[in-house]
Amino acid sequence: MPDTAPCLELAGFSAGYTDTPIVRDISLTIPAGTVTTLLGGNGAGKSTLLKAIFGMVRQFGGAIRFEGRPIDRLACDARLRAGIGIVPQGRCNFPRMSVGENLEMGAYLLGRADKQRAMEEVLALFPMLKRKYHSLAGNLSGGEQQILETAMVLEMHPRLLLLDEPSLGLSPKMQQEVFDSVQEIRGAGLTVMMVEQNLHGALLISDTAVVLETGRKFKEGPARRIMNDPDIKRAYLGATEDETAPATVH
Repeated sequence: MPDTAPCLELAGFSAGYTDTPIVRDISLTIPAGTVTTLLGGNGAGKSTLLKAIFGMVRQFGGAIRFEGRPIDRLACDARLRAGIGIVPQGRCNFPRMSVGENLEMGAYLLGRADKQRAMEEVLALFPMLKRKYHSLAGNLSGGEQQILETAMVLEMHPRLLLLDEPSLGLSPKMQQEVFDSVQEIRGAGLTVMMVEQNLHGALLISDTAVVLETGRKFKEGPARRIMNDPDIKRAYLGATEDETAPATVH
């Protein structure tokens, strides 16, 4: 079982852009070593919440604590150094550079010895990157690029990893590779919080699901219970009235 000590705590948390809150009055407690998936329709505030946790958008109110420490006033770089990493939506690698060179860039803030150690750790976690070490990042498949970008963030040794739509636009096979990588990360003891459009695949590997509607927390619970919730199945999993009988998840 994962450690149940809180990794992240939000209390009455509101955030957004310029003068407009997008997420409002969110209260969450994320235990360490768990995977949490954020659900909701377009415009529900899922990506904004991840960005706000990393400090990329303005916090309007409430409180945020990471491992018991208030981080409301910390800028993005300070949150990164504190142990929070984010892999944003879309490609964010250097396509004309090799996998190895991308990994060097991901660890640019580290000293030489720490950089080498960090690169060795992510190569051990993701053997595919070791096999394609000299390949150009732009020649990797979409799923392989997503794994590379995740590895670049992991080199900074975050204890909380935020993933924004990691399987977006990928084939079913590549999506499964990305979900496998999330399980590897969780197995290494990290806490993961993600927004994901493949909800069925994401919920299968999650401990908790949080549903947002118009910027507010609508529902929260164990991922398997949320997966079997008839309202959630109809709204987000594409089930019809005849398909909302509880599903069996192994």
